[in-house]
Amino acid sequence: MSTASEGALPRPHGRCPAFDLRAAVAGARTRGWPLVMGILNVTPDSFSDGGRFADAGGAVEQALRLAQQGADIIDVGGESTRPGAMAVSEEQECARVLPVIDAVRARCGVPISIDTSKAGVMRRAVETGAALVNDVRALRDAGALDTVAALGVPVVLMHMQGEPRTMQQAPRYDDVVREVTGFLLERARACETAGVPHDQIALDPGFGFGKTLAHNLALLKNLRALADLGYPVLAGLSRKSMIAQMIDRAVDARVHASVALALAAAARGAAILRVHDVAATVDALRVTARVQAGD
Repeated sequence: MSTASEGALPRPHGRCPAFDLRAAVAGARTRGWPLVMGILNVTPDSFSDGGRFADAGGAVEQALRLAQQGADIIDVGGESTRPGAMAVSEEQECARVLPVIDAVRARCGVPISIDTSKAGVMRRAVETGAALVNDVRALRDAGALDTVAALGVPVVLMHMQGEPRTMQQAPRYDDVVREVTGFLLERARACETAGVPHDQIALDPGFGFGKTLAHNLALLKNLRALADLGYPVLAGLSRKSMIAQMIDRAVDARVHASVALALAAAARGAAILRVHDVAATVDALRVTARVQAGD
């Protein structure tokens, strides 16, 4: 997959050329490791890097670093979805993400994902240059499903039990793997009915979104069951609190554990890995692929 550098030729602003999720996943499979989605939170309150890239200039420079480190996709978000996070308005979210998308699009050829649940933000982000939508609410908010279908862009559908403000207050399931898988399959079929092509839909089990450590581990152990549904699976395990529950590490000391979880997800069929630490993850994936290839 291509990466960009600060010396790359300027690219036109405005809507990005079509991003083909199926082709991107197939290309990653050929090279031997999953797509790597670099996280760029343009927020003051995200759990890991909130406030670090809240200004547009710093965010753009971070996006370029992620691209240089090997990110295949840059995921830009303007509303925190950490446990307890408060909602922001559409205008506030757009004010955070649109200047960043516009500037990154002009300087970098790596596809941009917009991490949002709001139909209006989706539309304006794609018009500005985002190439796919990543939605923690799986297009359940008003107008989101029809908007993605009309925009003709790929989508990542995530499972979340409850809402960010309350999702970690005693989540419970009878069978977490069956329930999460069933929910995502239902949402994928709703997308297809609305006109989103099957091969432009990815599924995310939502590690840490309304789940205990036991739920997260069960989902990771059985990730292949989700991958076997026939959709690319995105795994977002980077720096999450489940790591602290296992090995008691602060957020900024979770790089090694995050890479280990990324490798575990890749081994169980994940096609996209959403990570903060792109360089470390790509290095580990490349070495693992080389070992498996035996050459």
